[in-house]
Amino acid sequence: MLALDRWHRAQGGRMVPFAGYEMPVQYEGIMAEHLWTRTSAGLFDVSHMGQVLLTGAEVDRSLERLLPGDVTGLGEGKLRYSLLLAENGGVLDDLMVTRLPTANPFSDEPGALYMVVNGATKYDDVSYLLDQLPEDVTINLMDDRGLFAVQGPKAIDAVSRLVPGVERLVFMTGGAFEWRGATLWISRSGYTGEDGFEISVPESHAEALADALLEQPEVKPIGLGARDSLRLEAGLPLYGHDMDPEISPVMADLGFALSKRRREAADFLGATRILLEREQGPIAKRVGLIVEGRQPVREGAVVVDDEASEVGRVTSGGFAPTLGQPIAMAYVPAAMAQPGTVVTLAQRGKLHRATVAPMPFVPHRYVRAGAK
Repeated sequence: MLALDRWHRAQGGRMVPFAGYEMPVQYEGIMAEHLWTRTSAGLFDVSHMGQVLLTGAEVDRSLERLLPGDVTGLGEGKLRYSLLLAENGGVLDDLMVTRLPTANPFSDEPGALYMVVNGATKYDDVSYLLDQLPEDVTINLMDDRGLFAVQGPKAIDAVSRLVPGVERLVFMTGGAFEWRGATLWISRSGYTGEDGFEISVPESHAEALADALLEQPEVKPIGLGARDSLRLEAGLPLYGHDMDPEISPVMADLGFALSKRRREAADFLGATRILLEREQGPIAKRVGLIVEGRQPVREGAVVVDDEASEVGRVTSGGFAPTLGQPIAMAYVPAAMAQPGTVVTLAQRGKLHRATVAPMPFVPHRYVRAGAK
């Protein structure tokens, strides 16, 4: 059970099973919550996700065998999006990894790494890390901390009022902050495409912090429904839907996660397959789709060719409140992946026309270093 289970119910949250927990799918309605986040600030309880601490001698070098990103070159307080890879180059999970500075709430060991992994895969991820990493690396799944995301253009106003100093953070950086006797880890990050923060908080202070955030006029609680529609508009894949162990980073259109140094070294799991696909192109690729009409096309719909044979599949889909039309993500043959290509989708015996479109569907609004 989430630490805030009763809190969500008291706020009017409609609870549904998700990743082994009961979680709020909505409070006042998905459309209203989506649009509120786009214009103000939404509070998301993402405490179901896994917060993992890794310590030990040269833990960064050990971890690089499993991730295709540059971990050893990651500066203190810096975050990096990366992928946990299988032997075949498939994706076991996507995650955020942070090089912790000396002052942090998790560890006093130099060089410690903090990872946030998906809730549905966190136990499998930890088991895999235990199997793959050297014995001198210590792995701690921190189940005594909650995790909140405050997302939207006014998140900075709400959070900095409670925790002065967070305004100095820029996208993909984090730091430790004191709040009412608790040490928070706050990063300027999130998975909605909006500016915002993710806040790791001791469970003992989680409800008080949620109440304090909700007292800010910019903030309302937001459920899973709007979280999904926001990340879909932002073109962000969801593990278990848009990625799985058979999908490579290149197929998933996540080539940016393959750092130059690591590509040249080719010393990560699945490197032969991944680098060959990067050079020659994958057989299939994740693309964005703008769907004609008003009917959303959901996960499980198929992409068909002129002979009505299945050639691809929709992995995420729904109505985009910001755009006022249905959108989707799908895997299509490489020859159909060019923006502007018209494709046919089949869902429940009905055909739908869609056009391949660049992602994100809605521009990201991250506050990056050097931005004015």
